[in-house]
Amino acid sequence: MTGLDHPSYVHWADNSGHDDVSHKEVEPVRPTAARSRTAAPPRHPLTTACAVLGLLASAALSACGSGSGSDPDTVKVSFKQSTDNSVRVMDTYLAEMKKQFEKANPGKKVELVPIKAPDSEYYTKVQQMLRSPRTAPDLVYEDTFLINSDITSGYLKPLDAYLDSWKDWDRFIGTAKTAARAEDGKTYGVPDGTDTRGLWFSKGIFAKAGLPADWQPKDWDDVLSAARTVKKKVPGVIPLNVYTGKPAGEAATMQTFQMLLYGTNDGRTDPLYDETSKKWIAGSKGFRDALAFVETVYEEKLGPDVSDALDPNIQTHVRGELLPEGRLAIALDGSWLPQDWGKGAGHEWPTWSEELGLAAMPTQHGQAPGKVSMSGGWTWAIPAKAANPDLAFEFIKVMQTKANAQKWYAANAGIAVREDVAEDPAYLKAQPGIEFFTGLVPATHYRPAYPAYPKVSTAIQEAMEGVTTGDLSVAEAAKGYDEELRAATDDQVIEK
Repeated sequence: MTGLDHPSYVHWADNSGHDDVSHKEVEPVRPTAARSRTAAPPRHPLTTACAVLGLLASAALSACGSGSGSDPDTVKVSFKQSTDNSVRVMDTYLAEMKKQFEKANPGKKVELVPIKAPDSEYYTKVQQMLRSPRTAPDLVYEDTFLINSDITSGYLKPLDAYLDSWKDWDRFIGTAKTAARAEDGKTYGVPDGTDTRGLWFSKGIFAKAGLPADWQPKDWDDVLSAARTVKKKVPGVIPLNVYTGKPAGEAATMQTFQMLLYGTNDGRTDPLYDETSKKWIAGSKGFRDALAFVETVYEEKLGPDVSDALDPNIQTHVRGELLPEGRLAIALDGSWLPQDWGKGAGHEWPTWSEELGLAAMPTQHGQAPGKVSMSGGWTWAIPAKAANPDLAFEFIKVMQTKANAQKWYAANAGIAVREDVAEDPAYLKAQPGIEFFTGLVPATHYRPAYPAYPKVSTAIQEAMEGVTTGDLSVAEAAKGYDEELRAATDDQVIEK
C-alpha cells in the first residue's frame, strides 16, 4: 500500500471467542449541545460539477474522509492492521469494543478504518491523514515513538480536559502516562499497554547443543558464547537473531540496539540523550560497543543470512516460522510474540511455553542492575482535526474499562499499564510469560521520544546496516551516525 492509497472501510465480525463484558460497565455518551439539522440549499449544477472535479483532483490525497460533513453520530477509528493476513488480534478486539459501544449508546456508530501496512508505511500514512479535516479520523492508534513528532506538528489534540474528569486515569502507572506527555506538559494519548523485551530461546536446540534449559546469561559474552556453541553443535539452525538495518525499522533500533546500548552503562543515566543539557549524545564508547556486538553476530554468521536479516518481513518470519519450526535458537525480541501463537491466531503453537525458555537480556559486563529491557507501546490519540473528538474519547473509555483493558492485554500479550490489572492474579496467570515480562518493568527504559527521535532512530538503523553488511567498520558507522545526529537535531549534541 502506498502512502496515498485509500484504506477500505471494513466492519469486522466479532469472532473473538472471549466472554462477553457487560455493557453496564460502559458509561453512555452524555447528550451534547444541539447540532444544526437545517437542510442544505439545492446545489447549482455548476457547483456540483466543480465539486465532483475537486473530489477527483484530491482523490490521491484522501484517505478515510472524516472531517467536514461527517456524521456527528459516528466515530471513525483508524488503526494498524497486521500485514500477516492470518493475524487479526486488533481487528477482533475492536469489533467487540464497537459492539459494546453501540449497544450502550443507541444511535451512535463506530466505523473501523484499518490501515494494512508495515510500521514505517503506517506512520507515513497516518501523518498524511492527520494533515486535513477531510482525511483525519476521529481516533488514531499512535506508536509512542512517533507521538511527540505528531504533537510538534500540531496533528494531535491535548486530552487533559477529558483526563481530568475521567476517574480511571488515576489507575494508570506513572511511567505509562509520561509516554504520551509532550514537552508542553500536556498529555496527547491514552496508552493501551506497554511491553518489555528479553531473550527467547529454544529448549530443544539448547538440549542438542548441551546448553542448560534454565539458561540465564550473565553478560554479553554469555549470549555470544551460547550462539557460538549452537553454531558448532547444531548445524542448520540460526544461532541468534537480532534485528538490524533500515528494513526492520524501529525493531532494529529498539529490540536490538537500545537493548544493547542501555546495557552499557550503570542503568542510572541515559546513554542516548542527556537530560541535564537537553542534548543528544555523540561519540560514546557504549554506542560503538553496541555496534560491535551487531557486527560480531553477522561477521561470525551467528545470525540469519544478511539478505534475510534485511528483509522487511523478518519480524513475521521470526515469530511465524523460525521459532515455531525450531530453526532459531535465540531471539532478542518482545513480550508480545505469543499473540501469534494462541488458539485461533495466525500461527497456532499450543506448546510454545514448553518449547521456549525466557531469559533477561544481561548488561554488557553484568554490572548492576544486571539486566536490561526497553519499553514502548501504543496509545489512542485524537487528531487535532477530528470531526467528533468527544465521541472519540467516549470510545477510549469503553476500551479502557478494567475488564476490557485486561482482555486486550491477554489478547495482545501486552504488559498492563493499569495498576489494578497488573495486581490482578488472573492477569498474571492469563498467559505463560506475562509474569516474567511484567517482572522486567523495574529494569526497563523508555526511549527519549522527543520530536527529533524518528530521525535519530533512522540514523541508528543506517549505522547498524553498515556493520551488518560489512560495508562500514564500527568506527566508520559511528562517525556517520554522529554526523547524521547533528543534522537531525540541529546540532543539539553533546560529546561523551
